[in-house]
Amino acid sequence: MAHGFRAAVITFPGSNCDRDMAVALEAVTGHAPTRVWHGDAALPERLDFIALPGGFSYGDYLRSGAMAAKSPILRAVVDAAGRGVPVLGVCNGFQVLTESGLLPGALMRNAGQRFICRTADLEVANTTSPYTRGLERGETLRIPVAHHDGNYFADEATLDRLEGEDRVAFRYVDNINGSRRAIAGVLSDNGRVLGMMPHPERAIAPAAHPSLGGEDGRKLFRNLIENLAPA
Repeated sequence: MAHGFRAAVITFPGSNCDRDMAVALEAVTGHAPTRVWHGDAALPERLDFIALPGGFSYGDYLRSGAMAAKSPILRAVVDAAGRGVPVLGVCNGFQVLTESGLLPGALMRNAGQRFICRTADLEVANTTSPYTRGLERGETLRIPVAHHDGNYFADEATLDRLEGEDRVAFRYVDNINGSRRAIAGVLSDNGRVLGMMPHPERAIAPAAHPSLGGEDGRKLFRNLIENLAPA
């Protein structure tokens, strides 16, 4: 368990994985995270970690994540990220990170124009971030996905820069949604902001009970806690 680990989970109108994220963080760290509403203007002080969960912010009636990125709390999240506080955006949270400018690129409609809900194999492409240090490059993680707009897009220059700076965190072994260069997760330039479409919070089952969803997602949260350095 992580002594005194202070995390916050942001909830937007339409979030449907905020409780899953909170339960996962408490299970791994031993501490319940603070739940923060999108309309709040400030985050708790002395945070160690911020999570933007999956869901359908504002019903995804506009471009996914666009309205959520304008929520009052995002100003505080951007400021915290600028100070080095680790931020994880999952699925819709990944979309919010790109819309807010914390990560490059955009998430588009899946290439097959269908909602995808299954377990995906991810190849670990980075082993230097707080989330991935301790994993093996090329290691395969099995993490659930559930998205309709998970097709990661960026121009060729941006993609080359991400690869050259070792900022691609994960790739799909089988490119299920048409993402450019099979990218499933992207890191900020300092490695402390991670956006990923697959849901690690849905894969934290104990090793003795793999039927509950597997435990590969637990590795990301454990890595974050073990590798967390003062911001």
